[in-house]
Amino acid sequence: MTEGTTRSDLTAGPAWQALQEHHRATAGLHLRELFAQDAERFERFSIAADGLLLDYSKQRVTGETMALLRALASEADIAGWRARMAAGERINATEDRAVLHIALRAPAGERVLLEGEDVVPQVQETLAQLGRFVGALRAGERRGATGEAITDVVNIGIGGSDLGPLMVAEALRRYRGDGPGVHFASNVDPAHLEAVLDGLDPASTLFVVTSKTFTTIETLMNARAAQRWLAEGLGTGPEGLSAHFVAVTASPEKAAAFGVAETFGFWDWVGGRFSLWSAVGLPIAAAIGFERFQELLAGAHAMDRHFLDAPDEANLPLTLALLGLWYTDFFGAQSHAVLPYAQDLHRLPAYLQQAEMESNGKSVSRDGRPVPVPTAPIVWGEPGTNGQHAFFQLLHQGSPLAPADFIMAAEGGGDGEQQDALLANALAQTAALAFGRTAEEARAELEAGGLSGAALEALLPHKVFPGNRPSSTILIDRLSPYRLGQLIALYEHKIFCQGVLWGVNSFDQWGVELGKQLAKAIQPDLAPDAPAGRHDASTEGLLAEIKAMRAR
Repeated sequence: MTEGTTRSDLTAGPAWQALQEHHRATAGLHLRELFAQDAERFERFSIAADGLLLDYSKQRVTGETMALLRALASEADIAGWRARMAAGERINATEDRAVLHIALRAPAGERVLLEGEDVVPQVQETLAQLGRFVGALRAGERRGATGEAITDVVNIGIGGSDLGPLMVAEALRRYRGDGPGVHFASNVDPAHLEAVLDGLDPASTLFVVTSKTFTTIETLMNARAAQRWLAEGLGTGPEGLSAHFVAVTASPEKAAAFGVAETFGFWDWVGGRFSLWSAVGLPIAAAIGFERFQELLAGAHAMDRHFLDAPDEANLPLTLALLGLWYTDFFGAQSHAVLPYAQDLHRLPAYLQQAEMESNGKSVSRDGRPVPVPTAPIVWGEPGTNGQHAFFQLLHQGSPLAPADFIMAAEGGGDGEQQDALLANALAQTAALAFGRTAEEARAELEAGGLSGAALEALLPHKVFPGNRPSSTILIDRLSPYRLGQLIALYEHKIFCQGVLWGVNSFDQWGVELGKQLAKAIQPDLAPDAPAGRHDASTEGLLAEIKAMRAR
């Protein structure tokens, strides 16, 4: 299949037609039936790879379903697209860029080519620079303008320059040791930076300004506010602030013009939401140490090798991608829940919202034609067990179908009894979603509780759980840097596969641009004396009300 193949071609192919027929024939099957018919269902519908286990036996699939989905992957030429990505071809056609985040975690000596040039040496050079900087920082050798050792690092970025590093730093908090405190400010709302800076000492605070282009409005406004905070706290001019700023950017000249001389670079073949493995991960390395950061990279590299080398039937990212397509395009599911039963992964759903929805939240195919079927679902979730006391009611008895990923670690870092309670809850939820509770089972339970007659009949419908709600379980031994690297890369490659299947470019994000452009036009009109009449009636009305509120 050629690079120009589109999703509309795929829906007309034999694999898609076969899947439609198969769905019509099997959509009514219940997971209770599927498990009753196959005592070895767990063994047949689970994949283990390098310490990570995916159990998808509670998905509404049969062996035939998976064979047909893999045939669809073959028609979409996922293998060919995967090879082109790894070869450094410019598969991000709308921006004419290669997509080589796999090079960011390639070990020294492995070759990743971009137009004939091996990019691994330059990646390793930047990592070495990062390692030296972080080593000095954590050793207390990096000092501010007044000679104080740096005790706190504040990352200023947004989107991929914030969500990934923040999520990983939070997830790996147990590995921080004696490192500096690491904080994150992203929102242009001044309250965010104010809250982050509350209690910090300007003399011992370092700011990391992370922006690929060094033109991101929110980041630059927060960076200017940080400059003002430092100048006021230190009583110094711009020359005294340089010791308190570094930048991570592909535009070092713009950083220098802003007043930040010390920079760490990355490349245009690194997409922002796939960049935490690069110098964008500086706050991660500052938080957990460079050696642990390297373990994170190693875990991601292991998943890269698995994705590139494993056969389709044992390929973890491909399997997740196909399951997601099955529900989105054939069952009409509009959302997908990510449910980490690990509090330290509490920011993972937010991270995956950007990774998946910014990548594949598109309705135009690579060649500019409309995609004829739904693409990316809404990604959402919270950690268990909190979610059980919030939105699980909808998962169990609500009308929308929301497939879910449960993520569990066999070992936690604290009390063993609490960890057992956490895992028991997770396992119980996957079983309850899959198998539900029939009216007969509910009746027997109510009768055993002493209820009968009209009272029983009135309560009975509310105690029935339909079940047949699909979920996958991803199980690791513990939440370590290596395992987290595997997990993140697993989802990265899932996103890639789904982009190929849907025929969209997963590596641009034009949808974020229009609002930015309109904001530039609107902001001057918030001034008290700005003329009216330049916008739509709603915007004009809101502008007038804002000015009136400010004037009162």
